[in-house]
Amino acid sequence: MTWRASRVAADGTHHVLGSKPLYDERYDEVLKFHEPGLAPVRRRGEAWHIRPDGSEAYHRRFVRTFGFYERLAAVSGQDGWHHIRPDGEDLYPIRYAWCGNFQDGRCTVRDQAGAYLHLSADGAPAYDSRWRYAGDFRDGISVVQADDGRCTHIDAGGQPIHGQWFLDLDVFHKGLARARDDDGWTHVDPHGRPAYSRRFAAVEPFYNGQARVERFDGGLEVIDESGRPIVELRPALRSEFASLSGDMVGFWRTQAICTAVELGVFEALPATNEALAEACRLAPGRARRLLRALAELKLTTLDGGVWRRTERGDYLTAEHPMTLVGAATEYGRHFPRMWTALPDALRADSTWQAPDIFGEVALDPERADAHHRMLLSYALHDYTSVPAALRLRGDERIVDAGGGLGALATLLVERYPGLHVVVLDRPEVVTRAKKRGLGGQIELRPADIFQPWAVKADAVVMARVLHDWDDTKALELLRHARRTLAAGGRIFLVEMVVPEDGAAGSLCDLHLLMATGGAERMASEYAKLLADVGFEPEGVRRIPALPSVIVGVVR
Repeated sequence: MTWRASRVAADGTHHVLGSKPLYDERYDEVLKFHEPGLAPVRRRGEAWHIRPDGSEAYHRRFVRTFGFYERLAAVSGQDGWHHIRPDGEDLYPIRYAWCGNFQDGRCTVRDQAGAYLHLSADGAPAYDSRWRYAGDFRDGISVVQADDGRCTHIDAGGQPIHGQWFLDLDVFHKGLARARDDDGWTHVDPHGRPAYSRRFAAVEPFYNGQARVERFDGGLEVIDESGRPIVELRPALRSEFASLSGDMVGFWRTQAICTAVELGVFEALPATNEALAEACRLAPGRARRLLRALAELKLTTLDGGVWRRTERGDYLTAEHPMTLVGAATEYGRHFPRMWTALPDALRADSTWQAPDIFGEVALDPERADAHHRMLLSYALHDYTSVPAALRLRGDERIVDAGGGLGALATLLVERYPGLHVVVLDRPEVVTRAKKRGLGGQIELRPADIFQPWAVKADAVVMARVLHDWDDTKALELLRHARRTLAAGGRIFLVEMVVPEDGAAGSLCDLHLLMATGGAERMASEYAKLLADVGFEPEGVRRIPALPSVIVGVVR
């Protein structure tokens, strides 16, 4: 059993016991010995395993070999990755794109389609699910990541341990697991519940009841299992005074971007400072100051005396397919005026009423063009994963209520060519949508969606519609949707779902209050709205984007 005490020689070509080589052979690379006393080696492009005396463990050759874990080793060949037994025989006939090592009777692999799963000790899949990523098992529990990028814990049979989802997650150590939610890093218990209310920029696992953490101000401290600080290891690197001041001058950024768009700066680039000043009719010295401010925002860069747009700055040109030119003017000119009424909107005795932003926009054709182009860009950016999340048959009749310029409808028929999608929206919006030439599968109907829809469908989609309205108006829209559907019909709400605990999305919620009188909502709030009008809530389908898909079915 001398192999247990051996180590890899300093030059990596053989194994030694103390200072004495275990054998005479030399290889290009060797790795450590593992039970049952075999070590991976590689020489001249071929790889295999050897015994402690340097003899080959079997006659086969591979491209790469790795250590034995639980008497099984991952190997890669020209035909892909798999596992072998100590005698070199295959554990199973399938080839994977990558294989990990067995631990706790389970092993992570990635299939040829890019999905991750776990194998049992006999080489068969341990469950039916497939994941975007899957980690090793420890004490019968593994971390898996779904397609929406969020993570949870599963048991050896693939079943969820607690059903809670996080942005990042670790396996349990001493009964607690590192977890990152929308507000930062914390530790969670086996039920997926945070052990304390604080959040951090980074956390380490607990060691004898204490853990080292990094605060958002850059300071380091040690905390106990209730989140209380025990000792400070490093003072704050950033001043809360300076950080708060930075938040309060956020309008500097908004106004600089809006002004640059209005002056045509991004359209004029690339250009020297003098050429840009002449093209945009600016004072040369002040033009330079604006360009430098845009460079601080990573929107421009100076290269050999020539100012150029960055990839980020390209979004602020009119020709970009996801242009944010309209967003710059909305956020820079129109929305700030609405926000000045925030104190009145919050007072209990206020007579403040939410503005009619949709009517206001409709009265100004130039603003309407910019506003709806802005909404189109956000839809193109955020909705690409929505069609797959709906899990349609592909031959349904769909109503896209408040569907705008038809971005989501277009994505739907691209994914499901057999669909017929009816887009309902205000007449001036439909007029603009018709100019886009959306094709025969998409029917554009001018409508007031607060009036009966006069259409029947298999499913209704409302993307970022309910968040523009208070509960009374939202229920009114849901009733119209309910009347459109027969038993078994589904409604899909595409919305940002704010967490039940935590503050993520709350500034956007305030913005909706001031812009439309609407609100961002929690999953439980959407479920109640659906149930109140006769839908049975079916849960939330998360996608790798800001919104999620809330599903209800008619029973």
